[in-house]
Amino acid sequence: MPDLRSLVSAPRRALSARVGAGLRGIVSGDATGTPQWVLDMKDGDDEGYFGPGSAVWAVHGDLATLVGGIRALLVQALHPAAIAGVDQHSTYRADPLARLAGTTRWLTVTTFGSRAAADREAARVRGMHRKVRGTYDAGDGVERPYRADEERLLLWVHAAFTDSFLAAHEVFAGDIPGGADAYVGQWATAAELVGATAPPRSRADLDAYMADVGGDLAATEVTRRTLEFLRRPPLPVAARAGYAVLLAGAVSTLRPEHRELLGLPDGGVRVPRAATGALLTTLRTLLSDGPPAAGAARRRLERLEGATSS
Repeated sequence: MPDLRSLVSAPRRALSARVGAGLRGIVSGDATGTPQWVLDMKDGDDEGYFGPGSAVWAVHGDLATLVGGIRALLVQALHPAAIAGVDQHSTYRADPLARLAGTTRWLTVTTFGSRAAADREAARVRGMHRKVRGTYDAGDGVERPYRADEERLLLWVHAAFTDSFLAAHEVFAGDIPGGADAYVGQWATAAELVGATAPPRSRADLDAYMADVGGDLAATEVTRRTLEFLRRPPLPVAARAGYAVLLAGAVSTLRPEHRELLGLPDGGVRVPRAATGALLTTLRTLLSDGPPAAGAARRRLERLEGATSS
């Protein structure tokens, strides 16, 4: 008589593989879902800037980052200079997944890679930033210069990411080792690697920064184009319904002042959060092995531990 558990688990494994490859293919830009730079995280001679048990591993290793990533893009669009740089120098409208893949690579390598790998990735990002410069209109008809590598824009992009991943995790994933302060403080290293000098180091610092920068934010025409794009990105048909749920979940976590600037209605949080939570729970069940990058990083750490003990 066949083993019923194997009859059930085989289709589930196949479904998990398909879902995992499809989802990771979208965010990584690699058809297999596991690009070479992920596999390369097994290499290196140190734990990295963070490590297992860190707040950063906990937050970035959870699928709530799907919500946090969308939220970060919404929030970043509110800074006229930052979104002008994306609009003028990025191919996101023609090839949106390429920009997403680049951001995913930076986030993942910095989180799970060795220090040398993270340093190389930061150098790649700094090199890109040096080329991004131009002028922007904050909505008042005055053209002002910007550079992607100036402190104010480095801080804004970092804070928008940090605030968004933190908010998404707290709503859709739960506790963080060491709490919010640990995550904000640890992830400040990422900002320093790409050139920022004074990133927020606590939840209070982050909240204070967000309050202080509020006067610089505005919904420009570029913001509105970006918002429309984020509402209807050119995703595969099979991914569109899930994306709509994640987008609604992201909007439900926005700071009220950011939601108001974006012109998004306050439709309440209970329904979108329930739907998003259910989707993430399903995805966690299907993808229970966790991100391949974390697995590759653990193999690196096991190798180093074995070399130390031998």
